[in-house]
Amino acid sequence: MGFNDFLGKLFGTKADRDMKAVMPYLDKIKAAYPQIESLSDDALRERSAEIRAAVRAVAADSQARIDELKAQIDKTDYQEREPLYAEIDKLDKKSLDAMDEQLDKYLPEVFCIIRETARRFKENETITVKATDFDRKLAVKFDFVTIDGDNAVYKNEWMAGGNTIKWDMAHYDVQFIGGVVLHKGKIAEMATGEGKTLVATLPVFLNALTGNGVHVVTVNDYLSKRDSEWMGPLYMFHGLSVDCIDKYKPNSDERRQAYNADITFGTNNEFGFDYLRDNMAGSPEDLVQRRHNYAIVDEVDSVLIDDARTPLIISGPVPKGDDQMFEQYCPKVEKLVAAQKALVTRLLIDAKKLMASENPDEQAQGTIYLYRAFKGLPKYQPLIKYLSEPGVKAAMLKTEAVYMEQNNKRMPEITDELFFVIEEQHNSIEMTDKGIDLISADVDDPKFFVLPDIGSELAELENQNLTADEKLAKHDDLMADYAVKSERVHTVNQLLKAYALFEKDDQYVIDDGKVKIVDEQTGRIMEGRRYSDGLHQAI
Repeated sequence: MGFNDFLGKLFGTKADRDMKAVMPYLDKIKAAYPQIESLSDDALRERSAEIRAAVRAVAADSQARIDELKAQIDKTDYQEREPLYAEIDKLDKKSLDAMDEQLDKYLPEVFCIIRETARRFKENETITVKATDFDRKLAVKFDFVTIDGDNAVYKNEWMAGGNTIKWDMAHYDVQFIGGVVLHKGKIAEMATGEGKTLVATLPVFLNALTGNGVHVVTVNDYLSKRDSEWMGPLYMFHGLSVDCIDKYKPNSDERRQAYNADITFGTNNEFGFDYLRDNMAGSPEDLVQRRHNYAIVDEVDSVLIDDARTPLIISGPVPKGDDQMFEQYCPKVEKLVAAQKALVTRLLIDAKKLMASENPDEQAQGTIYLYRAFKGLPKYQPLIKYLSEPGVKAAMLKTEAVYMEQNNKRMPEITDELFFVIEEQHNSIEMTDKGIDLISADVDDPKFFVLPDIGSELAELENQNLTADEKLAKHDDLMADYAVKSERVHTVNQLLKAYALFEKDDQYVIDDGKVKIVDEQTGRIMEGRRYSDGLHQAI
């Protein structure tokens, strides 16, 4: 028996300990269920309303005091506001902790309520209850609710994802266990067929009772819209509002209202970009999200691992965007890219010839040419095709390892022959001396496209025997020259990226004369998105 096996027998495995912590909740749920099952349809809704009121009541006093303090802030001098903010934060935490305690207290009963609601929808074509104002508003918008005098009639059929569905699910023990795990903020892994979507209804309903909002995060807009329509009626039956941000345009009043719903569905990208847009907002009125409270992330491994490789980047207006020199330097960059492409083509031809040789030295030289071509244009289609042949890429990677030893000490032997070097993994490009010489050939200044070492120049200025006014004037000249050269180098660099790293109909498309970004994960056009830092203009 191994040491880990011995410890497992002695203390139990992690899974055993986790299950041991969950089982008391399951026992309480089973104990509470007979009482909930015996309630009438109206009484079932009344009980959920009572619990919702009880959960919110524990935060009422703290919230009232927070409102008083916020009203005082505008009348208080800036230097005296810090104690007020500190007290608000303390009261806010106190109210959230109090509501969390209430949620734990009512969890068994609330889980039973949503389970019983699902069972009644499954077993009855219609459920008739006393109509509330909320029911009447729903009846205007949705077909699954109709008003008959003083009553509201809920059907068990509704539209979800463009199809009519008939509710046919009810929760089992495995769903209760998953629901407890999610409520506790942990990851629940469930096999296909174990009802992941149904599991989410339990903690979503429970945490929505606070009124602070619940986000249900999905991986694509079809799922977000479908799930909001599929699960929504269960929540709406108990007076909770449900919406989906993917139905509305960014920064719209409709999207703001969707965030104010008790339960908000949406895709991870849209939640992320709305957060970024809110951080760029000029005033509180421009914000669409409210404070984050509780979220469930579907396909969490995909969202937090796979999608996390592509950062969410949002850009505002580019300073002096109309004055940037993209058109002016475009011909120079085209010349540079054409020269690199011709060089890479020759390198690839020579690499193929040498690598096919029986001579080991020629084979080694061939892999060097191949690696140089890869550093020059890694997305060159003939190169990609050749690398897909058996053994070719492995040979190149072996050569790469040699030149990357000791912090890339020998890498200049590869890159000095190129006009620019591409680091595909980091999406970056750097011109070599050879490239700078090429695009500077028709200008008088050989350092026209070289960024000066401003730190050294300023330090040298301090050592010169000049008056204070002369130093100031010289300093301003150096900074002005640096600003011009910095913009010039940046423009050329972004143009190089646009030519060498971004392919039309791959990373972007041209639609109605506009550049539109394509989501590399889904292949869909991302309306309203722009590449940052002038790259969009360069493309």
